Amino acid sequence: MNRIRKITGLGVAFGAFLFLAGCGSQKTPGPETSVSQQFETEMDENLIAVGFSQVGAESDWRAANTESIQSALTPENGFYLIYEDAQQKQENQFKAIRNFILQEVDYIVLSPIVETGWDTVLQEAKDAGIPVILVDRKAQVDEALYTCWIGADFESEGRHAGEWLEQYLDAQGRADEEIHIVTLQGTLDSSAQLGRTKGFAGVMAGHDNWKMLEMRDADFTQAKGQEVMESLLQKYDDIDVVVCENDNMAFGAVDAIREFGGSCGPDGEITILSFDAVSAAFGAMIAGEINVSFECNPLHGPKLQEIIKALEGGGAVDKIQYMEETYFDTSMDLEELRKTRAY
Repeated sequence: MNRIRKITGLGVAFGAFLFLAGCGSQKTPGPETSVSQQFETEMDENLIAVGFSQVGAESDWRAANTESIQSALTPENGFYLIYEDAQQKQENQFKAIRNFILQEVDYIVLSPIVETGWDTVLQEAKDAGIPVILVDRKAQVDEALYTCWIGADFESEGRHAGEWLEQYLDAQGRADEEIHIVTLQGTLDSSAQLGRTKGFAGVMAGHDNWKMLEMRDADFTQAKGQEVMESLLQKYDDIDVVVCENDNMAFGAVDAIREFGGSCGPDGEITILSFDAVSAAFGAMIAGEINVSFECNPLHGPKLQEIIKALEGGGAVDKIQYMEETYFDTSMDLEELRKTRAY
């Protein structure tokens, strides 16, 4: 835990070295007054050093998740957080983790962009004796390579979406009607995409009259959601339901449907199911643009803080830690519920 002074010193020392080398200077710190030593006393040695590699900033949900973790792992709470935005590139996460190892952080927090490809770099962290905590998305690796995972039960979210659609169609008297569905999937091979797709498919398998016309990757972004939805509307003229694997893609889908002169939401021709339940999704439901959003709680910060403190005290933690979640639809008092939301 007492490495943070070394981290700061080495980081500044390396930056100073590059600056001097770039200027062509021949000066180097003397053996008794190294740059590292000069900065070694500037940071409280009792802070817990945490390196956090985040997926990126592709959605409202991701922004809320980042803010929650940054707000929890503060110096006031006993932490020194090193934050790295991977910008949706796995290779950037590899680099970040290896930099965290070089800096000898106490913990590595990782939200994996995709589930595969982590064996080597997480083994490097284990060999360095640095516990890895996964948040939001999972990694397909030996469980010995990470301490625990915090996040949503994505498969359960997808299953609840399918069950909600069952009840919704039954209430409309459409239980036996042929229902044409398209899905805007999130980043392929990410935990949220895999779980939500699988969960919904499990319910759909029990309905021969539900027809999945097409599933397309829209990368969890509003712009891509609109682009993909426009393409699907050009291809199919009989879409009944759009399953959007996050809210931002749903917003893009709504824009596309409107541009095509169509209608959506509880009073429209197309039913829209979404995931995450961010504040803007409440606005979209209140406006009658989408029908339902299944919560994916992004507020991992307090639980992450609690886990690290427990580990610091020598305690054991559960390997899998699910966040509490629910769903919201247009039958509820969304204006009042929105006031209680932290994201």
